[in-house]
Amino acid sequence: MTWQTIDWSVDEDGVATLTLDRPDQLNAFDLTMAAELEQVFREDARNDAVRAVVVTGAGRAFCAGMDLAAEGNVFGLDETLRPGVEEFRAAYDQPPYADGVRDTGGKVTLAIHALPKPVIAAINGPAVGIGATMTLAMDLRLASTRARIGFVFGRLGIVPEAASSWFLPRIVGIQQALEWVYSAEVLTADAALAGRLVRSLHEPDELLPAAQELARSFVVGRSPVALGLAKRLLYRNSAVADPLEAHLSDSLAMYWTSLGDGQEGVAAFREKRAPRFTGRASDLPSVY
Repeated sequence: MTWQTIDWSVDEDGVATLTLDRPDQLNAFDLTMAAELEQVFREDARNDAVRAVVVTGAGRAFCAGMDLAAEGNVFGLDETLRPGVEEFRAAYDQPPYADGVRDTGGKVTLAIHALPKPVIAAINGPAVGIGATMTLAMDLRLASTRARIGFVFGRLGIVPEAASSWFLPRIVGIQQALEWVYSAEVLTADAALAGRLVRSLHEPDELLPAAQELARSFVVGRSPVALGLAKRLLYRNSAVADPLEAHLSDSLAMYWTSLGDGQEGVAAFREKRAPRFTGRASDLPSVY
């Protein structure tokens, strides 16, 4: 497929590199990019040949936020609607609310979050607004020493979007999340690291190779089924009210993997050889 705002490639180990590709606009997010990102994570990244995804930006920016040069409502929303809470919740995925009210960034982050594979952000430069919040749905964030990250919504009179009110406090804690949102300041790479928003800092030319190598270390010689289930268990069970809920889903996941790739893993360990897993991330057993 020919993309307008992104580039997509997959190496021999199944590590895909998704590049936000509007360098002349600092990879600013627009409705076309939103649709292409959602499609990639809902469809292309779910191909079993893809084992992990690394996301970065072309040129000197990761993503400078929403493209505010667009005409009309820059967020693509239908200003003629007056959605009530109950009616929107009951029909949020249907016209006119699906496109006229739902936040486009949130559609992207939900697609990223739903992918049962590792997703790593390689933040190579400025990441502001949606450029920052889209990375929160990714499993790990690595950043260049030149990265600048900003939750600047207060400066524009809007609120944090892209489901970031769910993701950000889980990553950095509620106090840090509130401080960054209240201040609307642009963080240095060092501040992002100190606040535990990013995993590690890298020199600019070392960032993408480091992210790709990390992704490779997660998937080579690993079961796609075990990885996919582990991702779902950790995200979901970290928010349940009682450990019994984690135990029940853990039990089903252990049961089904012990009948599948787990048998090959045990055999390979006993025979002192590399495992040959055949499970597919597209065919995960149901545990919830």
